[in-house]
Amino acid sequence: MLVHFWGTRGSLPSSLNAEKVRQKIIKALNAAQGKTFADDQALDDFVDRKLPFAVRGTYGGNTSCVEIRGGDEYVLCDAGTGLRDFGQSAVDTRGLYNIFLSHLHWDHLQGFPFFTPAYSPGNRIKIYGCNPGMEKALVVQQSSPFFPVPFQAMKAEISFHPLHHDVVYEIAGFKVRGTIQNHPGDSYGYRFEKDGKSVVYSTDSEHKKDAENPVYAYLDFIRETDLLIFDAQYTLLDAIGDKENWGHSNNILAVELAVEGMAKRLCLFHHEHTYDDDVFDELLEDTRTYLGILSETSTLEITMAYDGLEIKV
Repeated sequence: MLVHFWGTRGSLPSSLNAEKVRQKIIKALNAAQGKTFADDQALDDFVDRKLPFAVRGTYGGNTSCVEIRGGDEYVLCDAGTGLRDFGQSAVDTRGLYNIFLSHLHWDHLQGFPFFTPAYSPGNRIKIYGCNPGMEKALVVQQSSPFFPVPFQAMKAEISFHPLHHDVVYEIAGFKVRGTIQNHPGDSYGYRFEKDGKSVVYSTDSEHKKDAENPVYAYLDFIRETDLLIFDAQYTLLDAIGDKENWGHSNNILAVELAVEGMAKRLCLFHHEHTYDDDVFDELLEDTRTYLGILSETSTLEITMAYDGLEIKV
C-alpha cells in the first residue's frame, strides 16, 4: 500500500501568509551565508539536508483527506479541502472512488463541493460511514445560502453506504473495520488490511482515563498495525487544559498508545490550525524525545503528516 496525505489540518484550513514566507526566505539565506554551490544538484542537497523542514517546506493547510493506494479503485479517508487537490490530480481519470467519512463535521466534508470527479458523468462515487445522515449533510452543505452549486448538479453516480462499527467489510480489495471514537457527535476510526499489511486512520478522537487500562479496546483496534494515523491536534498541556473534552488527542498519548498497541509507525495528524511550521518541527522533535524516555527498546517510527507526504506500507 501507498498512503498519500492530501490534507492534514484540523478544524479549518490554514494557509501561509506573506510574512511567514518571508521569514522562511530569511532563515534559508542566513543558513546559506558563506557557502557556494557548484550546480543545482549541490543546491538541492543543501536544501534537503541542511535546512529544517519548517524552512524548506510547509506542513500544509488543507483539512483532512488521506488516500490509500493498493488496488484498482480509489480509496480515500475524509473529504476535507485536501479532496480538491486529489480531485485535480485525478481530473482525467474515470473510475470508482470510495470515500470513508470519519464523521460529519464540516472540516471533513468541505472539500466535496470542489471534488472535480463528482461533476463528470461516468464516474462512480461510493461514500461510506458509520454516522447517520451522510447524504443529508452533503446535500445541505451545497444548498442555498451556503453554496451556489447544488448537490444535484453533480453528474457522477453517487451512492451512500452506511456501515456498522466493529464489523469487517470487504471493500475495494481491503478488509475494512470501523471503531467508535470519543468525539462530539461520535467519530469513527477505520482499519484497512490487505496482503498482510494494515493502516489505521484514527482522527477526531479524545482518549480519556480508560486509555490507561491495559485492556483498552482501542489497543486491539490498532494492534501491530504498520501505520497508525493518529489525531494529535494538541500538546499535552492543551489537551488537559482549556481544550479538554473538545474531542481531540495529543502527541504524548499518541506515543503511549502506539507503543502499547505495538504499532510499527506513528503518523501525527489533524494538526492544530493555529500552529505554524516551526511549532510542528518542535512538536515532532519533542514527540521523538518522549519515545526515547518512554521506551529505550521501541522501534516505533514517528512521522509528522504534511500535505504531499507519501508513506509506503
